[in-house]
Amino acid sequence: MSRIVAVVAPNGSPGIRDHCVAGLAAAASRPGWNQHVLVDGSVALGWTGAGAPGTSRRGGLLAVLDGRFFNREELPPAANDAECLIALYEIHGIEGALARINGDFSFALYDGAAGRLYGARDRFGLKPLYWARTEYGVALASRPRALLVQPGVSRTPDRAFVARFAACHYRAIDNLPERSPYADIAQVPAATGVSFDAAGAAKSFAWWGLVELPDFPEPEDELAERYRLLLLDSVRRRLEGSRKPAFTLSGGLDSSSVLSCAFAITGQAQTAYSSVYADPTFDESADIEPMLGGKVSDWRTVPLGNDIDLLGIVARMVEAHDEPVATATWLAHFVLAEKVAGDRRGALFGGLGGDELNAGEYEYFFFRFADLRAAGAEDELEHEIGCWARHHDHPIWRKNREAALAGIARLSDPARAGGVRTDRQRLERYWPALSREWYDLTGYELVLDHPFISALKNRTYQDIFRETAPCCLRAEDRHATHFGLERLDPFFDHRLVEFMFRVPGRHKIRDGITKRLLRAAMSGILPEATRQRVKKTGWNAPAHIWFTGRGLDRVRDMVASRAFRERGVYEVTEVERLIAEHAALVAEAQPRANHMMFLWQLVTLETWMGSL
Repeated sequence: MSRIVAVVAPNGSPGIRDHCVAGLAAAASRPGWNQHVLVDGSVALGWTGAGAPGTSRRGGLLAVLDGRFFNREELPPAANDAECLIALYEIHGIEGALARINGDFSFALYDGAAGRLYGARDRFGLKPLYWARTEYGVALASRPRALLVQPGVSRTPDRAFVARFAACHYRAIDNLPERSPYADIAQVPAATGVSFDAAGAAKSFAWWGLVELPDFPEPEDELAERYRLLLLDSVRRRLEGSRKPAFTLSGGLDSSSVLSCAFAITGQAQTAYSSVYADPTFDESADIEPMLGGKVSDWRTVPLGNDIDLLGIVARMVEAHDEPVATATWLAHFVLAEKVAGDRRGALFGGLGGDELNAGEYEYFFFRFADLRAAGAEDELEHEIGCWARHHDHPIWRKNREAALAGIARLSDPARAGGVRTDRQRLERYWPALSREWYDLTGYELVLDHPFISALKNRTYQDIFRETAPCCLRAEDRHATHFGLERLDPFFDHRLVEFMFRVPGRHKIRDGITKRLLRAAMSGILPEATRQRVKKTGWNAPAHIWFTGRGLDRVRDMVASRAFRERGVYEVTEVERLIAEHAALVAEAQPRANHMMFLWQLVTLETWMGSL
């Protein structure tokens, strides 16, 4: 757990070191963190964190690094990862160096001879990186707060970001990964670098990407064995060097697979943490039970009741994030991470990425259906729709042939190979709550990437780089670093991701069951009750209950406040209507979707804007 800052003054600045130190002080999440600053003329690079500094200097080359490389045995010998980065850069150049690293990282590297500063981020954006123009030049940092203390960088929010956060589904928030919540601050997207020349001119470059390659032809048992070895190796590499690891554990396959792989590698039962709820609809304790028979040495539950200090916890989260937080699920993770740190653990493993890679979300069924239809496999399509309905029907979100065909029409685009569409109903549901004087979303379209001829693969790609994964990875990073933990997500190993993008859809969804290849790969590693469970509870939290009673009264007070109304983001009358409707839906237990997600986004957005 660390943070980095780099500042450049092309025309010189006598306070360059002070600017860097100020950024490090703002970036530090824990009291007592170490600081280390490297200065070379008009450039200062800084690192702050626990333990030995992630810095290196070799002649005119300087580097600071946040994160860790997992394949050091394949790289030049070095005292630390920052020194290894410099060695790679000297041999291969910046893009060649990046291509050889397997890791979760962001870094700044200065080449004095070339007069060029580089910043770059890992393939999936597990470590953050932002940059901004300043009064003296340019600054890069791991978190916005370190840039906001630089001269000339405004705290003014980006109006388009605020509009998306206020009135769109959370999937729209990160659709433009080069932007941040602040008007003056840019974000370096995943698998991307940025370079600044001696005059401060910026140039962005993508250094890795997923491309269309033929599907693997091997039978499922062979692919499962390859998957098993890749996942075991990914977990092994992350265990090495981790101090006192702990594991998040839900009742699902992803976190259970990561923990079970750790047990298989070490032969030792692990310490696990789970959020538990009073509401049995969300509590997964019964589904977790099969994991407790030998693979878990110490299961520590983190209870969250129905009457929590919602606004108080949100304020603490916004302080840690420097921005609003995408979904209520992350409140549970924030409280869990605090408990893990309080128990003096050092690293927290999770299962993020498993749903995307293994087609684990319910929505992925529609894209599998679309691929079958595009292939003319109508008999198989009818079979899969029938199995989907049998396994997954829901009193609110019905699963039947009519729903399947409607989903295909709504979410896929038959006019192009592998075409996917935005769910307009989901995107626009709360647009009436946004003031058009603040921002007019009329005609707003999400950026949709189509690098593949499969709709399922394109939706997965979209989720990893523009929709579901970015906000989750950001939240995990903020929480772990805030509480002094290292976070590790083995499914986001690029070798595993590249492998899964060549796995045919039938090995992901078949007979109405998701994650088929993962289930096969984990035979003998996962408990059978976990491996064969078809129903998916989904990682969620009872936020609909949190937004009742005292919690909802505090939201009403927030909406009634002068500050909220004068901010001018929302149409207050529509917000009041949604609050009243949410209260009625929950009180009467109506079989309709309530407004907990909208209310969460409103509360966390208003809390952030009130702190600016």
